[in-house]
Amino acid sequence: MATDFTEETAADAVIESFGPDTDPRLREILTSLVRHLHAFAREVELTIPEWEYAIQFLTRVGQRCDDERQEFILLSDVLGMSMLTETISNRKFGVATESTVLGPFHVVESPVRSLGDNIDLVGTGTPCVITGRVVSVDGSRIPGATIDVWQANDQGFYDVQQPDVQPRANGRGLFTADANGEFWFRTVVPSYYPIPTDGPVGELLIATGRHAFRPAHIHFIVNAPGHRPLTTHMFVAGSKYIESDTVFAVKKSLVADFEEVTDPALAEEWKVGKVPFSHADFEIIMQPEGHGQ
Repeated sequence: MATDFTEETAADAVIESFGPDTDPRLREILTSLVRHLHAFAREVELTIPEWEYAIQFLTRVGQRCDDERQEFILLSDVLGMSMLTETISNRKFGVATESTVLGPFHVVESPVRSLGDNIDLVGTGTPCVITGRVVSVDGSRIPGATIDVWQANDQGFYDVQQPDVQPRANGRGLFTADANGEFWFRTVVPSYYPIPTDGPVGELLIATGRHAFRPAHIHFIVNAPGHRPLTTHMFVAGSKYIESDTVFAVKKSLVADFEEVTDPALAEEWKVGKVPFSHADFEIIMQPEGHGQ
């Protein structure tokens, strides 16, 4: 233990306090965290009122968390930490589909649905058909992959944000790809929307002169035997804020065209019931376990 606690010895004093039985990975993480945190405080010459405000801010972030909202994930998102961690943990190799953030609204278990089901339970907005396939990096189809999807409605709200307006699990579904690795479902074209701004994260955005909007997108979590799980988005090309996502999650490879369809035969085949409607296709390329590592 350092003999005296000074600005120069502070980090070493904390690090030396870790016991010999501390998990090696925990020791590595905490050692780096303490060194960077102390260096930050010295660099900005952090004052006691600023430290107190930071504690109060984080306390309020925790107080806004519940079963249907995760304000700490939101804070991580707007600071770029979610996307950075996601990018580090799921480095893209070759043609594999890129990953993005989970987001704060994956808080309700998606109901199991059959291929072709409609996840829009409200009936407003522009009807849309999503088709796709799950393949490995060598192009081989992956039968039986599970595809968990969730999205905002055409007004930009998730079901958990409007419990008195939207049915529970509106815009959500858990699908299983067929023997050819193919999947499809019906929905509505999602809208761009603001992240929640009625909490401390919203205050942070205002203080830094930032907008709170995300471009229109559909979330996906894909799991397939022998492959790394994938969390990603399908972004609507041309959506407002596509160039300035407030959580930094847009990747060009994930932007898809939602094309207008006017063919009545396709409307009947895909059980849409009317024209025009939109159609988008999404090929999800999975990375085998250990591939590229």
